[in-house]
Amino acid sequence: TRKNYSHPPGAEPGPLRQLLEFPSDDLELLLQERECATIEPPKHAALWSVRYQRYSTTQTPHNSERQREKQKGLVKQTFELDEATIDRQDEQVTDDSKRHSVSLDDTPRGSWASSIFDLKNSTPDALLPSVLERTAAEDMDRRNAENRQQGRHADLLGLYPAPDEDEAIERCAIPEVPKEHSGQRIMVKCLSLKFEIEIEPIFGTLALYDVREKKKISEDFHFDLNSDQMKSLLRPHSPHVAISTLARSAIFSITYPSPDIFLVIKLEKVLQQGDIGECCEPYMVMKESDSTKHKEKLEKLRAQAEQMCTRLGRFRMPFAWTAIHLLNIVSSVGGLDRSDSDSDTERKGTWNERKKKGFERMSVGEDMCNFTNFRPATLTVTNFFKQEGDRLSDEDLYKFLADMRRPSSVLRRLRPVTAQLKIDISPAPEAPHYCLSPELLHVKPYPDPRVRPTKEVLEFPARYVYTPHTTYRNLLYVYPQSVNFSSRQGSVRNIAVKVQFMAGEDPSQAMPVIFGKSSCAEFYKEAYTQVIYHNKSPEFYEEVKMKIPANLTDNHHLLFTFYHISCQTKQNTPLETPVGYTWIPLMQHGRLRTGSFSLPVSVDKPPPSYSVLTPDVQLPGMKWVDNHKGVFNVEVKAASSVHTQDPHLDKFFTLVYVLEEYSFPYRLKDVIITEANVEAELKASMAALKGALLDTCVRFLHQLMSKLILLIVHPPVIAGQIVNLGRAAFEAMALLVNQIHKNLEGNQDHHGRNNLLSSYIHYCFHLPTTEPVSPPYATLSRATARPTSLLLSRSKSISNSNPDLASTPATPDEEVQRIIGSKGIDRSHSWVNSAYAPGGSRAVLRRNPNSSCELKQASERACNRMSAFIETASILCPPSRQILLHEELALQWVVSTSTVREASLQQAWFFFQLMVKSMSHHLFLSSRLDMPRRQRFPDRFVDDIAALVCAISADIASRYHKDVELVERLNSSLAFFLNDLLSLLDRGFVFNLVRSYYKQVHLHTAQNPNSLTALRMDFIRIVCSHEHYVTLNLPCATLSPPASPSPSTSSTTSQSSAFSCHVQDQGVVSMFELSVPFRQQHFLSGLLLAELSLILEPDGEGVFFLHKKAISALHSLLCSHDADPRYTDPQVRSHIAQLYLPLIPIVMETLGQLYDFTDPSPQRVRHASVLVDDNDPDNGTISQSVAMAIAGSPLPHSKANHFTLPSVAGRQCSTLSAECSRTLLVCFLWVLKNADAGLLERWISDLSVPQINRLLDLLHLCLSCFEYKGKKALQRINSLTFKKSQDMKARLEEAILGTIGARQEMVRRCRERSPYGGQENVRWRKNVTHWRQNADRVDKTKAEVEQESVVDGNLATEAALIALDTLEVIVKTVVMSELKESVLVGVLRVLLHSMAGNQSALFLQHCFSTQRALVYKFPEMLFEEDTELCADLCLRLLRHCSSSVSSIRSHASSSLYLLMRQNFEIGNNFARVKMQVTMSLSSLVGTSMKFNEEHLRRSLKTILTYAEDDLELRDSPFPEQVQDLVFNLHMILTDTVKMKEHQQDPEMLIDLMYRIAKGYQNSPDLRLTWLQNMAGKHSERGNHAEAAHCLVHSAALVAEYLSMLEDCRYLPIGCVSFQSISSNVLEESAVSDDILSPEEEGICSGKYFSESGLVGLLEQAAASFNMAAMYEAINEVYKILCPIHEANRDFKKLASVHGKLQDAFNKVYNQRMFGTYFRVGLYGCRFGDLDEQEFVYKEPSITKLAEISHRLEEFYSERFGDDVVVIIKDSNPVDKNKLDPNKAYLQITYVEPFFDTYELKERITYFDKNYNLRTFMYCTPFTLDGRAHGDLHEQYKRKTILTTSHAFPYIKTRINVIHKEEIVLMPMEVAIEDMQKKTQELAFATHQDPADPKMLQMVLQGCVGTTVNQGPLEVAQVFLSEIPEDPKLFRHHNKLRLCFKDFSKRCEDALRKNKSLIGPDQKEYHRELERNYTKLREALFPLINRKIPQLYRPLPLPTTPTQRS
Repeated sequence: TRKNYSHPPGAEPGPLRQLLEFPSDDLELLLQERECATIEPPKHAALWSVRYQRYSTTQTPHNSERQREKQKGLVKQTFELDEATIDRQDEQVTDDSKRHSVSLDDTPRGSWASSIFDLKNSTPDALLPSVLERTAAEDMDRRNAENRQQGRHADLLGLYPAPDEDEAIERCAIPEVPKEHSGQRIMVKCLSLKFEIEIEPIFGTLALYDVREKKKISEDFHFDLNSDQMKSLLRPHSPHVAISTLARSAIFSITYPSPDIFLVIKLEKVLQQGDIGECCEPYMVMKESDSTKHKEKLEKLRAQAEQMCTRLGRFRMPFAWTAIHLLNIVSSVGGLDRSDSDSDTERKGTWNERKKKGFERMSVGEDMCNFTNFRPATLTVTNFFKQEGDRLSDEDLYKFLADMRRPSSVLRRLRPVTAQLKIDISPAPEAPHYCLSPELLHVKPYPDPRVRPTKEVLEFPARYVYTPHTTYRNLLYVYPQSVNFSSRQGSVRNIAVKVQFMAGEDPSQAMPVIFGKSSCAEFYKEAYTQVIYHNKSPEFYEEVKMKIPANLTDNHHLLFTFYHISCQTKQNTPLETPVGYTWIPLMQHGRLRTGSFSLPVSVDKPPPSYSVLTPDVQLPGMKWVDNHKGVFNVEVKAASSVHTQDPHLDKFFTLVYVLEEYSFPYRLKDVIITEANVEAELKASMAALKGALLDTCVRFLHQLMSKLILLIVHPPVIAGQIVNLGRAAFEAMALLVNQIHKNLEGNQDHHGRNNLLSSYIHYCFHLPTTEPVSPPYATLSRATARPTSLLLSRSKSISNSNPDLASTPATPDEEVQRIIGSKGIDRSHSWVNSAYAPGGSRAVLRRNPNSSCELKQASERACNRMSAFIETASILCPPSRQILLHEELALQWVVSTSTVREASLQQAWFFFQLMVKSMSHHLFLSSRLDMPRRQRFPDRFVDDIAALVCAISADIASRYHKDVELVERLNSSLAFFLNDLLSLLDRGFVFNLVRSYYKQVHLHTAQNPNSLTALRMDFIRIVCSHEHYVTLNLPCATLSPPASPSPSTSSTTSQSSAFSCHVQDQGVVSMFELSVPFRQQHFLSGLLLAELSLILEPDGEGVFFLHKKAISALHSLLCSHDADPRYTDPQVRSHIAQLYLPLIPIVMETLGQLYDFTDPSPQRVRHASVLVDDNDPDNGTISQSVAMAIAGSPLPHSKANHFTLPSVAGRQCSTLSAECSRTLLVCFLWVLKNADAGLLERWISDLSVPQINRLLDLLHLCLSCFEYKGKKALQRINSLTFKKSQDMKARLEEAILGTIGARQEMVRRCRERSPYGGQENVRWRKNVTHWRQNADRVDKTKAEVEQESVVDGNLATEAALIALDTLEVIVKTVVMSELKESVLVGVLRVLLHSMAGNQSALFLQHCFSTQRALVYKFPEMLFEEDTELCADLCLRLLRHCSSSVSSIRSHASSSLYLLMRQNFEIGNNFARVKMQVTMSLSSLVGTSMKFNEEHLRRSLKTILTYAEDDLELRDSPFPEQVQDLVFNLHMILTDTVKMKEHQQDPEMLIDLMYRIAKGYQNSPDLRLTWLQNMAGKHSERGNHAEAAHCLVHSAALVAEYLSMLEDCRYLPIGCVSFQSISSNVLEESAVSDDILSPEEEGICSGKYFSESGLVGLLEQAAASFNMAAMYEAINEVYKILCPIHEANRDFKKLASVHGKLQDAFNKVYNQRMFGTYFRVGLYGCRFGDLDEQEFVYKEPSITKLAEISHRLEEFYSERFGDDVVVIIKDSNPVDKNKLDPNKAYLQITYVEPFFDTYELKERITYFDKNYNLRTFMYCTPFTLDGRAHGDLHEQYKRKTILTTSHAFPYIKTRINVIHKEEIVLMPMEVAIEDMQKKTQELAFATHQDPADPKMLQMVLQGCVGTTVNQGPLEVAQVFLSEIPEDPKLFRHHNKLRLCFKDFSKRCEDALRKNKSLIGPDQKEYHRELERNYTKLREALFPLINRKIPQLYRPLPLPTTPTQRS
């Protein structure tokens, strides 16, 4: 599909249009309605935000959530891997077949006829329609290509895991909308309060206290739980009850949770006569239940209470209190494991909220106090403490609370007031209904105003909370603390303080602003404190809450009146008598007065106009209590968003106010502000702002910033002069911003931006559009020049263009809305008459600042201009006072110096963002968006920007090794700024800025290139994240030399030049290289790729973290293209891919550094299990590639790396991590997928063969890399652990190289807390699951695994298909050229490799089509060259023929059929394919566990069907040959079925394999294959000795074959040479000449039938012997190997062999354990042909009899059923007739190797006695009467000696017993054996070296100990006391006597030895032994010395008569 490049696509309106043009909505100004929490409208500012970059990754990151959304609709690919697991589960359900009898035919072949019959009657799979037609190669290719393109997944990267969040430096989350602070919220509901007696109303308050901070941390919440009857007593005092005072539940907010927080509950009652103790007495003594007893008393009390309520109902007295320790609630209720899911989600939300605020980290203890996710608890509080009248202050309370936590609390000893208070404590819901704010506003949602409300309780946080005010709040809290009237005369004992808020001095001016408590009116004009009976100096705990007006005057004050309350009802005594007055004026010098006051109290009413003075002033004629001393202590606190309560801020705001209102002169404390000093004062106050409390600055941040900006934009006019405050304001701003950053580290995003500031810029900042009213005497000329649009708010005129504007807007916001809404208004800007307007008096000529020297000049010009500006400010008065903020900022920044410059650099991002927002507002408000970009901003501003960027780049370059953290921040801020400018300024200019940055940074690369590279990488990544990145790169332009010398063919002209000429072919090469034309045309992508290739340079210092950075940048860009709705059209995609074509060669270059996904060996792969494919026969034990490697084989093998390129050798030093390599490869595939196929083809056709091979190698790697792992692997692998190790490595490197800044560390920490950082999956976010820290592994849900496997499957399929497409392109180019062969082999190898993996059915269909086409076009490649390829292909095809997926089988069997057909057509027989297929099948059958013969049978049938349907070849011998082959294969299959049955019975399985192998005695290739299979099975089970023997047999087989082929001196002469290793090997010599003619095609063609194959087998055998610890055998193996190496002069190998030998010989002396042997007899017809068979089993060393019998019993029980298997417990011969025919009997006996005496001479070492064993023996004791054991004289013993058919170890672990002989020992012989054994033991213990005294004493004790039963003495007494009757026993008698002699001597030696070993403590013990020995010797003496005369006759001499002695 070559595009016609000749006419410029600019004319086409198609999808490419989008690539060329920037859309019109690049920028948009939004006015957002601020969300309001309450129903009543609040008073606060509107929110402004600028929106652009809709598609850019900065705001819409590719995170996994988005990926997951997109992946929802994926089609599930069918994978055999997953199908197989399903099959297997089904099998387990239905598998009862195991119960049947196991029969093995004697021949390994079933009856030939029956199997053919089976096959003929089975059904084939569907035939593929066009397989047998012969079509032209071109048509075939075309058809295949069309099929391949169907149903493809459009975006490859949508299937790949989203880019790493940690790397997403361009991510910039939109800041949170500013909102009021709230901590963790808990809800407290008061349910009921019951006392033992109910006589009067009781009132409660709740509040939180923090004991450690000694602070009350919430306001009071008042509740009333009285019954209606009780409430009615007070009705007269509060006739109107407001619903807001009926609340019984409260929401408390806790910002700093700590274990020291208490919920304190205080109870009060109506004032009555008597002190607190008296009034509590009845509650402590009486019970309602004893009513009879106390009836009268109760009545009396009730009457009294009623009376008191009527008279004193207004007053309260303290009653009782208690406290609840919140930590107990949170932790005891099992806080963390809440099971119900809904609450769970809430919990997460709020926990995150808290972390977001990023308060300083808490200590561990505090972390446990998480008040957002505990289980709700309902408490019943029963004990209250009586209030003590003299201990009511907060100080006392803290002491009580601290004491409460101690176990031996003083409080516990007090007598409690018993009551029952029920309260509910739970985490507050997210949005509770019916809630009132602390100002009693209704919080949404509030469905019904008549429902009882819940109150939000205002928090007084324990420490500072840094959150700006966003809603109006103006509350005042007054705390009367104590009064001391002890010196005042008269009756002043029951003192109440009345508090009032007065607007003036007249009593009527008391304002109703005091909040009511419970069950009363909402607001009152006065409040009273509690009364303490008869106390002249009471303490109070009252809290009076007021809602004060916003504009306070000097007359507002608090008035306190002190009353004496008379409790007794006496005649003419008034209820309350005023006894004192005092007051606090609230405003002083424009500041609110708060804090602690100690006030004097006046006895008389204060005089008129007292309120402006303080009571401290001595007024004439006034009488004071206690001589004008401070006797009344009170504290006043404010919670206000109006009053800052900070002197510095107050002064600044006041001065600004004075200027705005122009109200001179103004008195400020001790200064009178006039026009003359206001400028100096204002500047001083701005400079002093840095002294303000940070907490307050943050709270008033928005106002502060707005005022500073206002001062810059509208410089005030003072006395007719414009005063320029730009510099002062800039400095103040810089220092403020810096201070906020420094102190609020935790509250930053990962770019180090403070969230408060960024949300200010994003939402709150806007250009002030209204000007302050002109001062009264500003000159007229100035007023007229002001742009009309800005006078709106003042003008009442009707605008013609927009009649809506007639009415004056109510608020500035509305006004702005209108300005924005109406475009018809003149927005002429103040540039018009400015001196700096282009061509104005001070205009600077604009030049392109290309070189750094010009940039320097630009910045110098800027400085001079500044000074000129300052000098001329007064003379030059520009006609308007509107200054543009961005211009002023740029100017001030360029000219700033020292600390201010430093501060502005520290927080450069802030000023950059401010400028950008100001620029965009300005463009919008002045309708400049439609102007050409070059004319949008004046030249001098553009110059300032250039100077600024140049200066900052220089800073970055020069300071990066001094202040890493700053530079990282600065670097990303600059990049974001340029990114933003691309949307606002001329793009060519911005590209020049990028170049000037690069120049500056390149100047300094010398010292630490890595960290600068990292900075450059971050920079380019951020710039590239622009939403029009693609368009900026001119993707449709062709690579011609650019028309203009700079890459910034400026935005206006670039579009025309982009399409000027078309591609010439020589240009194709430069499109794939980072050539100059490429980099000029595609400026940004050129920069990015250049960085990437630099970082990946193999000899470069490519540190891991740089790799990750670069690759991740590329990945995230490609992801954004994939996800972008603008670029879905394939034509557009191919243009975008052009921007990345050079990536292909870049990745080819790095081939050597990529992680090797093909190598399954564990050290290279962290999770080996993932990469090893169970189905792959090559992963049997003997991975053939390993064998070949050991053998040093020259043959390449499919698994080894294919192309012998130098890069492959270098693979060992892989420098890229697995993760980076995978990502780089997926990007590489993306380019291949989306690039134009025509282009690729032209490029590949120019490549050299090594380069194409390299490309193939890459594709090979891609296939391994993206291979599907299967669901099981997904469950197994925890993606996180994999990533973690990677990240750790990266972090280490970064730390070591010093390239990581403290910032990044901080960022990482923040990210763990931040709302958008951390792992994508919430599950890994530590802050959410903070208690799960060490549980790294969280099991995925089934659905998750399911979805993951769907995605993984689609990715694997797509990746493989892209590789396949590319292979096709390569084949196409090869067809054209001549050098094809070498490349084709490579292509086929990659294809084979792709078939070997787990592939989806979809891919395999295309893969087989391609393979068929390839074989069709180039048959000679398979049938003439390398046998390897044909073998591999057959194996792969067969494997897929046995697939469980029918479509795969259809394709595979058609491919196999065509392969046979082609082989036949070339040479009229297809011996090669026949041979290879048969071998492949054998190896498949032997090794693959998951192999399913049923499926393969269908495929065989399909092949038969093809042969029958193939008309062309019907008359040739071909169909018949096919049939033969198929039947032969079917036979092998039938064997397999049997193997399947024995899958669980290892011995049986090996026996079967053994028989199959024996059946192939005549076909060496297959026998070899089966021996290999057996070796594999043995190794799997850890039988290394057996595996080694299989290998030795294989080697012997090969040797036989080789010796027939040629007579070679140094090769072994067939099997005979191997005899020394094992006597069994001779059976391999059966291969004789009459069977084999080595010349026949296809016989012995396997790779092992060669010298190197033999060497490989022997090496492996040695390795297995080594694992089996049979070191002596290794020597024998090497004896055969060494001559071969010697003949080849391979000294390296010889060195290694001798090294291994040395190791082996050294290990000979280690303690070794070889096998243990058991005889197993099987009896019963259930065993089939094993019935009555006896075997010797070899088990692992130290196997106990119980273990093997348990194993066999369990195994056969499982097979036959539990009650069927019987174990015969003895080892006597079994009588078949006595057995139950329905049962299966097992007889198991331990046997020992048995050697004849002559053999023992040969077998000396432990190894000798355990190798080549054929005879075994076991003993059975018996007596003649049938018992097993009897007395000494009747004890017989039977020895049974077994001979096996082969010697152990053999190629299997159980061998048939072929011969059995028995020897019976008489009692005396048994005794002889026993004595010999004892004597031996003694001898051994005596001569042991080193000596072992314990053992020696043990043996001695057994020999000479007196009490030993059946001991030596008894034996002697039984057998030696009498001379036997039977002469046959004479010899035995004598032998026994001699044994005893020997025994006695040995005992003596042993005693002697013992004496020399013992210590003094054992002397006595030794004497005892000696005494026993002496006794024994004496007893034995007569017995030992009695000889039997018959044995001692002298030889008869003829002369002498016989003598008797």
